[in-house]
Amino acid sequence: MFTELFNRHEWGAVKQGIYGKKAADVERALGRSHRDLEDFKALISPAGAPYLEEMAQLSHRLTQKRFGKVIQLYIPLYLSNECQNICTYCGFSYDNKIRRRTLTAGELLTEVGAIREMGYEHVLLVSGEANQTVGVDYFIKALETVRPHFAHVSMEVQPLDQEDYTRLMQHGLNTVLVYQETYHREDYKLHHPKGKKSNFVYRLETPDRLGRAGIHKIGLGVLIGLEDWRTDSWFTALHLQYLERTYWKTKYSLSFPRLRPFSGEETAGKARPGERVNGGDTGGDRPYGLQPKVEMTDRELIQLICAYRLLDEEIELSLSTRESPVFRDHAIRLGITTMSAGSRTNPGGYIVDPESLEQFEISDERSPAAVAEMIRRQGYEAVWKDWDQVLQG
Repeated sequence: MFTELFNRHEWGAVKQGIYGKKAADVERALGRSHRDLEDFKALISPAGAPYLEEMAQLSHRLTQKRFGKVIQLYIPLYLSNECQNICTYCGFSYDNKIRRRTLTAGELLTEVGAIREMGYEHVLLVSGEANQTVGVDYFIKALETVRPHFAHVSMEVQPLDQEDYTRLMQHGLNTVLVYQETYHREDYKLHHPKGKKSNFVYRLETPDRLGRAGIHKIGLGVLIGLEDWRTDSWFTALHLQYLERTYWKTKYSLSFPRLRPFSGEETAGKARPGERVNGGDTGGDRPYGLQPKVEMTDRELIQLICAYRLLDEEIELSLSTRESPVFRDHAIRLGITTMSAGSRTNPGGYIVDPESLEQFEISDERSPAAVAEMIRRQGYEAVWKDWDQVLQG
């Protein structure tokens, strides 16, 4: 289990090691053909910032060598906003008094039709964490409804037991995304005070359960802003390398979600302890969200993306509509291989119930066709289904 390896590394010592890196360490890392976790520390350190141009050029070359000039597109389909967890950063949090909704099979098919009309053959099923109402039996029915319409189906739902993943794979599940949110134990407890998600170790060991079940692909990541992003990213890299060694038949991807504002009926316009209201007066419900503990600039996000590519030439790097159009347009050439487009973060958001409250606000509101055209203008090809499906036919 990864927990054993994780427990050998103390957060403070790792953080000190990252911030203690010097220019010579960065230059040494850039000069190597294969990089280890110590090199990764240098590349994500403040000392690495002046070398961003060199990192970006190298990341660009490595990405094209492995993936070519191709960007894979996917879209999330939210099944439910019901949730039994309290999470300080999420619009679906149990204590956020929003109207709850779970899609029926008929509503799900309606949403599927809208997504297929956009051209998608790769869909990501998402839900809040409510085991009683949105549990394994519901997911099986959802997969049976969705799978005939898509070449590749991913899920981002609550962590499950190994046997549950085995059952879901038998119904067409290809990929599971599970974000640790933060690898800092104390801050994890602070942001997840109630619900099954409060179990840090159970979540930490979810990729192990997925690997033992033989899942095709696992997606990792942290919620950038909950803790020091450099230290969290190093632990993500540690986790990734462990999984690649242990479950070598499984493929892996990384995502870079940054904190975004979200809305709620009772809490809109008000800040909880440690939080702030985002934006100005809108004359109605106002988004609010968690104040990031550590701000990450756009330049630092590019540094992180390039550092991951220099560490791992095979890893798929994904960027969601949380990021702005301008940022996403530039990130294509710097290591990103996968993007969402046209996303809605509420159940029924495409056609069934577009006015239901979202999990978080998106930033890039362009249509999938507009994003695909942007990709084409940059000399890349937009691919609407999973990499392996493309390679097979």
